[in-house]
Amino acid sequence: MHDIRFIRESPGAFDAGLKKRGLAPLSAELLEIDRLRRAAISGSEGLQAKRKALSQQIGIAKRKGEPADAAMAEVASLEEALKKGEADAARLDEQLTHRLEVLPNLPLDDVPEGADEHDNVEIRRHGNQRNFSFPPKDHVALGEATGEMDFASAVRISGSRFVFLKAHLARLERALAQFMLDLHTTEGGYTEVNPPLLVRDNAAYGVGQLPKFAEDMFHTDNGYWLVPTAEVPLTNLVNDTVLDEAALPLRFTAFTPCFRSEAGAAGKDTRGLIRLHQFPKVELVSVTTPEQSAAEHERMTGQAEEVLKRLGLPFRTIVLCGGDMGPASRKTYDIEVWLPGQNAYREISSCSNCGDYQARRMGARYRPKEGKGTRFLHTLNGSALAVGRTLVAVLENYQNEDGSVTVPEALRSYMGGLQSIPAPAAKK
Repeated sequence: MHDIRFIRESPGAFDAGLKKRGLAPLSAELLEIDRLRRAAISGSEGLQAKRKALSQQIGIAKRKGEPADAAMAEVASLEEALKKGEADAARLDEQLTHRLEVLPNLPLDDVPEGADEHDNVEIRRHGNQRNFSFPPKDHVALGEATGEMDFASAVRISGSRFVFLKAHLARLERALAQFMLDLHTTEGGYTEVNPPLLVRDNAAYGVGQLPKFAEDMFHTDNGYWLVPTAEVPLTNLVNDTVLDEAALPLRFTAFTPCFRSEAGAAGKDTRGLIRLHQFPKVELVSVTTPEQSAAEHERMTGQAEEVLKRLGLPFRTIVLCGGDMGPASRKTYDIEVWLPGQNAYREISSCSNCGDYQARRMGARYRPKEGKGTRFLHTLNGSALAVGRTLVAVLENYQNEDGSVTVPEALRSYMGGLQSIPAPAAKK
């Protein structure tokens, strides 16, 4: 949600931010609605003041036994004008809110210009791509050969974009999540949370999922939304609250299934685990002050990168251009892991600094240590990591020619000491 006062004070900066998003300037249109809204409010306040003064006159006249018919008639006429003025103010306020709530956040100045993913900027790489002595397979071929990645059964039961993971692969997925949570809680300073997976409209609205992205989520017939990411419940832990600055930053992590209809992804990544309707993810959320949010963003991104470093997976980190960022973000780093089976880097984490965009929608504030009043919090979120995509990366990067998969050292204690997932022939 945008602050109309900022638009009044800096219309040029507001329009420049929208331009970086690929949107047309809107400040003049929004400010005209705001002018009419404020005029309606001012007019109503003037009528209320006049009605109050006339009511006082009527009271004085009655106490003196004097007639007050004219004043009473004028009060009656003011009632109709007042109702109309208040209705106009409410209508214009609703119109302004509706226009503001669907607009994306404004990118920071250092966000690259650009329209789409082709204009994103790589800022670093880590690790070397493995030189295979055999043609590497993708994760689907590896998983289906063992019978432990079962898409056919999932289609019969749930439809496309679902999967059954079994035996070693089910345990490997669980091991990845446990490893990530342990890293984030013991070394990263995050508090583990087991949140609700069903949320109400206000929670989805608070982080910017509603109203714009309703079609991308699953909705129950009794009014709940299935979470598209744990960002929704974790960030809403501070909705409608006022925190003390001394309590900040707050850092939360959660491992949850996520549910997305992928309404706008027809034809994309239909093979394998890359884009499912239900998928597991370990999420990071931070809540902090405006002064600390940039540093917190770097810290969060580094925490996500550390998972890949510990797993020995090559990756690159890019900063998204203005046209490719999610709507709530003012700056986003994507981490892309190398997938030999696709011969490409693919997104495995997205870490975003949302500034006060979500906090304004949620009514989330804090009391500064110095000064009076309250300020809006800054919120950040990141995947650390998308567990299913990490499973894909492990299978493809650690595969062997016979179809077995070496278990990364960091995961072996979570796999009961297992050093490799057996080849298909070894399981017969």
